[in-house]
Amino acid sequence: MFKGLMTLARPALLALDPEKAHELTLRSLEQGLFPKGGQNDHRLEQTVWGLKFNNPLGMAAGFDKNGRVIGPLFRMGFGFCEAGTVTPLPQEGNPKPRVFRLIKDRAVINRLGFNNQGHDALATRLLSRSHDGNLSVNIGANKDSSDRVGDYVAGLQRFYEAADFFTINISSPNTPGLRDLQAPEELDKLLSRLMETRTRLMDDDGAPYRPMAVKLAPDIDDEALPGIIERLQAHNVDAIVISNTTLSRTGLGDQSAAQESGGLSGAPLFERSTKMLARTYELTKGEIPLIGVGGVTCGETALAKLQAGATLIELYTGLIYEGPSLITRIKRALIHHCEQNALGSISQTIGSKADEWAAKQL
Repeated sequence: MFKGLMTLARPALLALDPEKAHELTLRSLEQGLFPKGGQNDHRLEQTVWGLKFNNPLGMAAGFDKNGRVIGPLFRMGFGFCEAGTVTPLPQEGNPKPRVFRLIKDRAVINRLGFNNQGHDALATRLLSRSHDGNLSVNIGANKDSSDRVGDYVAGLQRFYEAADFFTINISSPNTPGLRDLQAPEELDKLLSRLMETRTRLMDDDGAPYRPMAVKLAPDIDDEALPGIIERLQAHNVDAIVISNTTLSRTGLGDQSAAQESGGLSGAPLFERSTKMLARTYELTKGEIPLIGVGGVTCGETALAKLQAGATLIELYTGLIYEGPSLITRIKRALIHHCEQNALGSISQTIGSKADEWAAKQL
């Protein structure tokens, strides 16, 4: 019966303004109105950075910016979740309307601009949460900040106790100039400060080691990617997230919505982000865990991310069109892959088709 109600609810949500539908979804989760994820299969378990993940599927940043429904997301069946992107000070984000569905393309364009309630509000919620699974806090910088690197350092310090790991978001297209931080010389400045801060917290305060992942844009020039990856490796980042939303509008069917500015997510991002994921896997020789994001809409696309080199996978836009049953369907598909190929762990498929994906022509 609950599954039937969720099926009926999805068209109703799609008929609402996207931000109103999102708020209604958050409130439903807060009230406990969501399907439970059931048991996890041991073949989907992985240990990354010493952290155990019950399955490799995570909720991407942007869904729960203010940490309102972390517990419900884990109970829906996610193996990990991201909270944020969060900035030191609250900010409203860009003017509305700023979210646009491209239903024909199973995609979304957003120019939200890091709208969130700030460090204090998120920290209050996260420090009181039960530990249901591994949580990443996705940290960013305020739009009008005079010291963006300082904003990231402040985020690392503020959430060091609450987070299991961190995602450094330097790739949103909706904060002017933010992607400039992906340039090698700017990366050096940012990562040096962040690594120094983590070392100080560990040495002076006895804090544990918290892994840091850096999230990149899918629009990085092919010639520029090796230099960026080299700097990430030089600073010993713990993971790379591939990728954020794209500014590309190639191949879209909904040309009216395609004129809107902002980052595109969903099915059209799949090939672009997966090719970049595979290239990054090859550039790093599989030595750094990668988190694959972009266009995960079914079991086949989730498996492709793993085969292209991802250790963990995230989704968000796919849920808008497929509903919460997508989580269970993906996990079943991954288990089926293990059974068909006599694999003891889904991790055995990581990078198995990276060469094919890296060679694809977009």
